[in-house]
Amino acid sequence: MPIEKIAFPGHDGQTLAARLDRPPGRPRAYALFTHCFTCSKDLAAARRIAAALADSGIAVLRFDFTGLGHSQGEFANTSFTTNVADLVLAADHMRATLEAPAILIGHSLGGAATIAAAARIPEAKAVVTIGAPAEPAHVTHTLGASLEAIEREGSARVSLAGRDFTITRDFVEDVREASLRAALADLRKALLVLHAPRDETVGIENASAIFLAARHPKSFVTLDDADHLLTRAEDAEYAASVIAAWSARYLPPPADEETAARHEGVVRVSEDSPAGLLQHVSVDGRFPLIADEPRALGGSDLGPTPYQYLSVALGACTAMTLRMYARRKKLALESVVVDVGHDKVHATDSADAEAGSHRRADRFVRRLRITGDLSPAERARLVEIADMCPVHRTLEHASVIETLEEE
Repeated sequence: MPIEKIAFPGHDGQTLAARLDRPPGRPRAYALFTHCFTCSKDLAAARRIAAALADSGIAVLRFDFTGLGHSQGEFANTSFTTNVADLVLAADHMRATLEAPAILIGHSLGGAATIAAAARIPEAKAVVTIGAPAEPAHVTHTLGASLEAIEREGSARVSLAGRDFTITRDFVEDVREASLRAALADLRKALLVLHAPRDETVGIENASAIFLAARHPKSFVTLDDADHLLTRAEDAEYAASVIAAWSARYLPPPADEETAARHEGVVRVSEDSPAGLLQHVSVDGRFPLIADEPRALGGSDLGPTPYQYLSVALGACTAMTLRMYARRKKLALESVVVDVGHDKVHATDSADAEAGSHRRADRFVRRLRITGDLSPAERARLVEIADMCPVHRTLEHASVIETLEEE
């Protein structure tokens, strides 16, 4: 998926680094993703969610707060208030150069900042929180024994997620003074709360408090056994799929629906990470899917394999062809179920194989389950019609595949 580097000035004039994950074709909408406390825009969960949403047609801008990741400035001089200011400036930059975000997504403390900033981004139609605290002051729990030293000395070095940060008394006082109650009560935007019941960093009771404080429309979806940072690929994929499906209700329809109806859309496949085989799949910027391979073949077994997608195409085309034929002939066909299996056999096992050939050929075994008040002749004809589906003919005959490299 195309990723564009972007920079814009933060609350103190320092340059903030951002990345824009673009979908194929014109974006249906833009989203702004805000990362968790002391994290960055390149956290695995942020990257995966942004990529999956881009596959579904939503462009996502994710940025580093001041002093974090690739952004300039000193983290020690920041606070919850400055984070909210940076978030609003990110939306301002999108409005001026791209399009104002219709969806605001915040992870952990970034979720709290997103709620606090939402009223200052009028174009936003929907707000999504992931593992967010109900009050910003919750973040002080992560400071542990260092909190006393911060309050006594004015600042202290704190180890968070294996990295050292300078946390100041001003930061602690700022999060303690911040409150989300008023912002939630007057949110006036659709709200989706995503939270894991076993989140050991921000307890599930925070999700309940956020949900109860907000007005409808609002939704809550559990992330089951995910951890706070959504470190497993399947958890981030699930969160992205829920966000894409839920937010569609609040977004305008795709601008090119008429074109998509006339022509089959372009299928785009982009890899999730060089370390595995997981692929993000979209069709004309819509219908987000994933493809993978079993663990035994180096994949993570999170989605169908490429050959299984071929079987899907054959099975779906077969069922559609039979239904259209039955409709045209006014047959009493009640239902069609198509099971498709795939393997490879020696070409000599095939009736039409050349004598002496030892090559292996692909074999698709298709089993039809046809129900309805049909005569034996009608059933036999439906089996014949199955062989006439377009995908069947494509697989049986050689295709021309052209490979071009885009600059």
